[in-house]
Amino acid sequence: MAVVVVESPAKAKTINKYLGADYTVLASYGHVRDLPPKDGSVDTEADFAMTWEVAADSKKHVRAIAEALKSDNELILATDPDREGEAISWHLQEALASSIKKGTKVSRVTFNAITKQAVTEAMKNPRQVDVPLVDAYLARRALDYLVGFNLSPVLWRKLPGAKSAGRVQSVCLRLIVEREMEIEAFRAREFWTVGATLATPRGQEFEARLTVLGGRKLDKFDIPTAEAAELAVHSVNNRTLTVLSVEAKPASRNPSAPFMTSTLQQEASRKFGMGAKQCMNAAQRLYEAGHITYMRTDGIDMAPEAVTQARDAIKARFGAAYVPDTPRLYKNKAKNAQEAHECIRPTDMAAAADDLRLTEADQRKLYDLIWKRTIASQMSAARLERTTVDVGSDDAQIVLRATGQVVLFDGFLKVYEEGRDDEDDDEGRLPQIMQGEAAEKRKVQPEQHFTQPPPRYTEATLVKRMEELGIGRPSTYASILTTIVDREYVRKDKNRLFPEDKGRLVTAFLSNYFRKYVEYDFTADLEGELDDVSAGERNYKDVLARFWRDFSAAIAETADLRIGEVLTKIDEFLAPHLYPLRADGSDPRVCQVCGTGRLHLKTARGGGAFIGCGNYPECRYTRPISVSGDEDGAISPDGKVLGQDDNGLNISLRAGRFGPYVQRGEASEAEPKPPRASLPKGWAPDSIDLERALLLLNLPRPVGPHPEDGAMIEAAIGRYGPYVKHNTTYANLADVDEVFTIGMNRAVEVLAQKATRGRGATVAAAPIKELGEHPDGGIIAVMPGRYGPYVKWGKVNATLPKEITPEAVTLDEAMALIAEKAGKGGKAKVAKKPAAAKKPAVKAVAKPAAKAAAKTETKSPAKPAAKTPAVKKTVVKKVAKAAE
Repeated sequence: MAVVVVESPAKAKTINKYLGADYTVLASYGHVRDLPPKDGSVDTEADFAMTWEVAADSKKHVRAIAEALKSDNELILATDPDREGEAISWHLQEALASSIKKGTKVSRVTFNAITKQAVTEAMKNPRQVDVPLVDAYLARRALDYLVGFNLSPVLWRKLPGAKSAGRVQSVCLRLIVEREMEIEAFRAREFWTVGATLATPRGQEFEARLTVLGGRKLDKFDIPTAEAAELAVHSVNNRTLTVLSVEAKPASRNPSAPFMTSTLQQEASRKFGMGAKQCMNAAQRLYEAGHITYMRTDGIDMAPEAVTQARDAIKARFGAAYVPDTPRLYKNKAKNAQEAHECIRPTDMAAAADDLRLTEADQRKLYDLIWKRTIASQMSAARLERTTVDVGSDDAQIVLRATGQVVLFDGFLKVYEEGRDDEDDDEGRLPQIMQGEAAEKRKVQPEQHFTQPPPRYTEATLVKRMEELGIGRPSTYASILTTIVDREYVRKDKNRLFPEDKGRLVTAFLSNYFRKYVEYDFTADLEGELDDVSAGERNYKDVLARFWRDFSAAIAETADLRIGEVLTKIDEFLAPHLYPLRADGSDPRVCQVCGTGRLHLKTARGGGAFIGCGNYPECRYTRPISVSGDEDGAISPDGKVLGQDDNGLNISLRAGRFGPYVQRGEASEAEPKPPRASLPKGWAPDSIDLERALLLLNLPRPVGPHPEDGAMIEAAIGRYGPYVKHNTTYANLADVDEVFTIGMNRAVEVLAQKATRGRGATVAAAPIKELGEHPDGGIIAVMPGRYGPYVKWGKVNATLPKEITPEAVTLDEAMALIAEKAGKGGKAKVAKKPAAAKKPAVKAVAKPAAKAAAKTETKSPAKPAAKTPAVKKTVVKKVAKAAE
């Protein structure tokens, strides 16, 4: 008998089907040990010795494995085939060292796909834990700890409001901030083009663009104004046009390589709008179910047997013409072959998405994408014909060009075409055009253009850029992006990444005082050294020693920094963003309220920073660092007019010290403080139009008279969020948008729930999804919670592990979590265990004990009164512990 350990229960369930009764398959639920978050976990004075502790949630999983090993004499570590998987196996081996009996065989196996063939083949080829891969993990974990634990306190002391900094996350954040600064510094340049609709003698129309004017080839900015464009149109209209040349060239297009982690994330973002985390969660489920190969890889090569399967599937579905004469080979470009695996592909090439009948939408879409990309990668090239037609005047002073293409054979395009980050249209098909024939002018018109700023990053383009720079690795992209969003350094809006003010401040601070550690080359070079460690070519402690020597010196240099000095540096660094040019050309740093004070960066008492006037306290003007309202910059202190209400009063979006708000009208002597309404959390300033502003300004919203007493029910947004009110009863709502849509029936229901639940109750949110019925009756549902999603069955609530998303959790996984939460394991017994069964018993014993203690103290007046609470507390504690 052997105990096999994998990371997740879903993976354990799949593998258990293949191994049979001679194996016990258990899950570790991810990492079981980590560095405790305290000083000294990495001891820089003791050759970087690392102190590990088993996480509280992991102790029961380690105990379960240890218990199984009492009756089994073999431990097989079958975690994922990458650096993290190797680290989990090492941690398990270390944590179980005292439980492994003498003579117990311990081995490590890996498989790139969870199929019966792959798993059984892996079991025949066990090995030991790969020490160089573990060393690379140790180096990364130590580096991240040293940076985070030493740099974050510097941020807290020197930059109020900043949360923390990370080794790779800070570099990723810098990319986003610098792109935003490029956009803000961008100045659009005007240019014009001239297009024409022409027709052949047979009456077929086609589009052409002016490329030669006055006998000279036009560059992009050669027609700079409307006047110049009109002159160009006049020149075209005054000449007779004929077809000067028709050139048709054969061309071909080859398919893209199969997916690796970064390209899968990019394509899922382009085609489905999936974030990196969402994409990887869906891919994880597909892998654990045995549908695809391992999804964290920087390899694009495919196993020979998979290539053969793909070619057979192509021939069966599309015919022999779509199978190239020889298989296509894709070379792996990974820097470290030891961390590169096979590409991401289906385990069964013949199985399309419809054949698998996947129930989860994300998994179905992602599998379909992977299947199509993999099949297309082994298909014949597409054959095209590209045609270029030049139409001009006899004197060659005017030439217009038309281009088009014809698909002669679709090849791989029959299955799949890669998405693009740009939005240029494909060239259209041209009609039959003969050289020397006349071209009739149907319409000639100019078109105005402006140069565009560089686009904001999407998750897809950011991952692509990080990959180009050599920053991060396949297993880290999703977590890096999630971290900077969770820290509120970056927000995601319409799939674009915008830096928040906190993110700008952190980047400015690091760029001024720790520039080396946010340099792209430095981070990429360090990643290269870590790759050398995993290849066994470098000692990881040497890498740590060199890094720590310089980094600790940089930390020490900031010890005497004063907050004022830091703010001055950041003020200078962010000046183009903090003080954008004004339309009237006046100095953007002069206060518009007092007219003499200069604006500068200040810190708030509660943390964070804002812009204030230098003439304080005489002038009390303040505003946030920035509030996005216009497409190309911040809202000015005077606000952005959104429109007018029915009375002709301006409705404006404004920036206040405590955030953006909307205002009706202007301040005057008669009304010094016009009606205002702050933007609710989650409402981005650039999403506010006149309609939404009026919704806010018209609150509270009357819902209608209560059916019992006729008193008006109102919906509004208060200090503690959205609510409905009836007389003196307030009931919180789960969603801000419900304030504007809630009807009478729902409002009465919410108020009734509040009456039964008592003060501070919030109406239960709707389930994220219902999974099905429990064998003992009752629906199992996934619910949104204040501290994260959880599974609910009756009175049993079980928190979802981080590695399982609400969308991906299955009924079986939910039942396992519920059984584990109840602590009984048996299905029938689960329902009998209330969530708080022990509390009444503890109170029942503790209360008499407390009274007894009080009586004892009354009978012993010699004891000092000051000790009474401590005595009572001790007695209660001891009795309560005994009751447990």
